[in-house]
Amino acid sequence: MKRQLTLFAALATVMGTMIGGGAFFKIASVSALTHNAWLSILVWPLAGFITLMAGLSVAELAAIFPEDGGPVKYLQEIYGPKIAFLFGWSLIIIYYPANIAALSIVFATQLKQIPSFSNFSTTGVALVVMATILLVNWLGSKLSSEVQKLALIIKLLPIAAIIIFAVFSGSPNQLASAPLPHLNSANGAAFGQALLAVLFAYDGWLSIGNLAGEIKNPAKTLSRAITWGVFGVTIIYTLLNWGYLRITPWSKIVGNQGAALLTAQRLFGNFGGLIISIGILVSVFGAINGHLMVGSRMPYTLGKQNKLPAANFFAKLNRKTIVPTNSMLFECAIAAIMIFSGTFDSLTDMLVYVSWIFSILLFVGVFVLRQKEPELMRPYKVPLFPWPPILAIIGALFIVINTTLTQPVLSVIGILLTLTGWPVYLWVEKK
Repeated sequence: MKRQLTLFAALATVMGTMIGGGAFFKIASVSALTHNAWLSILVWPLAGFITLMAGLSVAELAAIFPEDGGPVKYLQEIYGPKIAFLFGWSLIIIYYPANIAALSIVFATQLKQIPSFSNFSTTGVALVVMATILLVNWLGSKLSSEVQKLALIIKLLPIAAIIIFAVFSGSPNQLASAPLPHLNSANGAAFGQALLAVLFAYDGWLSIGNLAGEIKNPAKTLSRAITWGVFGVTIIYTLLNWGYLRITPWSKIVGNQGAALLTAQRLFGNFGGLIISIGILVSVFGAINGHLMVGSRMPYTLGKQNKLPAANFFAKLNRKTIVPTNSMLFECAIAAIMIFSGTFDSLTDMLVYVSWIFSILLFVGVFVLRQKEPELMRPYKVPLFPWPPILAIIGALFIVINTTLTQPVLSVIGILLTLTGWPVYLWVEKK
């Protein structure tokens, strides 16, 4: 595949994939878990800090191995092919399909908030929007990249509007009467669950490594796109959720999937709320596009390396558009099953849980690689080393342990689905 993606395209993919449904809908579950407005704001910069430490750490690996496969390639170089395959398998059958499915459900739910579409089937709309994005990606990576850049610009408009008007609004400040938070052992576990929920909104930055083979000057571009993308999204998310809680009464925020739309209506009226709602739809559309764009490269890469059953099927590129259409179809097929069987929050919690288990190995891998191969060329080094990877490991361990204790069923399902890759790996190796 051609190297035609610039720094702006990479940055747009990072931010565009991250900013999606979580920006507008996770405040519902977060508020229901924390039971406190200030904690519902605090969890966003905290999750952003953990993600930034993770991004600073993994950016060093991305600069060392600017090749197709992204994080799977990093794990393979550090720990060998078995662990790398299990991570790749989890991305193929859990992470990317669950993202596509969850965001398609969000798109359908948001569309039904518009009166003209209120009677539409949620499942039907979710399947249609997924098929539309599949068509966009089928027509080539250049088009899907342009859609991603345009979606990023459009999606920032409703976010900027809510933040700016919330700052200067003459409406009563709902946070003025909000009680101060008190974290203790009783509500600490719930805060951990809220942190897990919020990390879905920050998810997606790691996948930019999948496009390394299509990015110009990937050694420098990847690290810059990851670092600045995560930093920018952290600021945006914190201000946006402050805006929700500044304008809308707490009682109408808790557990309300339409909190973003309600805030927009209070700021701009019904017509303004409709315009903001359309902007939210574009935001979610762009996030789905980003996940399919980067997600389809994972089965393609493993197929190209003969590491999957029916490897030739996954490794095949479309003759006209030079994109892995078979891999796209496979990811969308799994996502379609998830659309019928899952819900937004359960799907997102599972994919975040599994991805952070492997992320711990990536953070530890920075230390391992520096010890094993100190002479390796490093176009980018983690600033303030060793603190960013240490803090990323601590944050990731907290997320994984807390989720295992508070959501054991979800944790077991995620781990078992990942382990189904083990017999697949043995079978492929035997052949």
